[in-house]
Amino acid sequence: MKASALIILLLCLSFRFPNSDISENIPINHLQIIGSHNSYKQSIDPILFRMIRSIDSNTAKSLDYSHISLSDQLDLGLRNLEIDIVSDTLGGKYAHPRSLNWAPGQAAYDPQGIMKEPGFKVLHVQDIDFRSNCLTFKLCLQELKKWSDSHPDHPPIFITMNAKDDAINRPPGFTIPEKFNSRIFDLLDQSLKDNLGLDHLIIPDDIRGNYPSLEMAILKGKWPSLKKARGKFIFILDENDIKRDYYIKGHPSLKGRVLFADANPGMPEAAIHIMNDAKKDKWMIQEMVKKGYIIRTRADADTQEARLNDRSTFEAALESNAQIITTDYYQKSTHFKSDYIVHFPEGGFIRENPLFKK
Repeated sequence: MKASALIILLLCLSFRFPNSDISENIPINHLQIIGSHNSYKQSIDPILFRMIRSIDSNTAKSLDYSHISLSDQLDLGLRNLEIDIVSDTLGGKYAHPRSLNWAPGQAAYDPQGIMKEPGFKVLHVQDIDFRSNCLTFKLCLQELKKWSDSHPDHPPIFITMNAKDDAINRPPGFTIPEKFNSRIFDLLDQSLKDNLGLDHLIIPDDIRGNYPSLEMAILKGKWPSLKKARGKFIFILDENDIKRDYYIKGHPSLKGRVLFADANPGMPEAAIHIMNDAKKDKWMIQEMVKKGYIIRTRADADTQEARLNDRSTFEAALESNAQIITTDYYQKSTHFKSDYIVHFPEGGFIRENPLFKK
């Protein structure tokens, strides 16, 4: 075999069997992964960014980051992504962000007119931080499906989602989002089925089985093995209170729903829970992980840790044994000088959770 062919073979094998020391038989809640926050986000145009910074420098700092494409992140080995959506049932609501007029001279936005089509759009903050590597949820899902079909043995990929509908009232003039309700969430479920397909998904019904509640199933250890979960995605609705209630309404224990919900322990729907303050909740997170819940926490937020090169929040996240740890810095910042970067101590973005490793 030629040397070049051998190198290609080794690269293929290293991707096909990443972290080969992980047993195929462990349940997926015994994995620990690192992923990205606001995974779709592109940089704010420099002209607009300078305007924002002149008005509110702290807000500007918190928005000063961006990500490579979803596919490129998955190629690096990340196994958690975050996609934020806004509802646009008629189309066109977000086709011309207001700040294009407030700060003239910015780069063109959506020259193909994709944002005029009805359907969920992907953005961070309406009119301000709106540039995305995939403008619509449909495009994001199609990209994920294409990548998954090309890498059918990939470990399960967790995707958290915010359903954004908060209005910005000061100063006036911002686009007013559509409010999410049960009907809009039905459309969200259908979009996942249409563009990704149930064969690519692990949904609550798959876990609950014949148990009376989803929570009872996970407390009885019914998460699938890594082997059975390969090639699949798990979507999580990172919302609580009224939006979570709308998603659950008519679907006790998330029966018939596609996404898992951020549900508190004790709720029939509890299986995956968001606890972003690893420093404050470190030991509580660890106890919940031991019981069978999957917990997501964060290593950094609003660029603060990266600017200070402060790894203490990430270290707390590791110590908590949360299964999902998100960061904006799986690579060093390209926006400001910093050595801050997040990966496991042994390297990479997926491993067997040390809490369970014998």
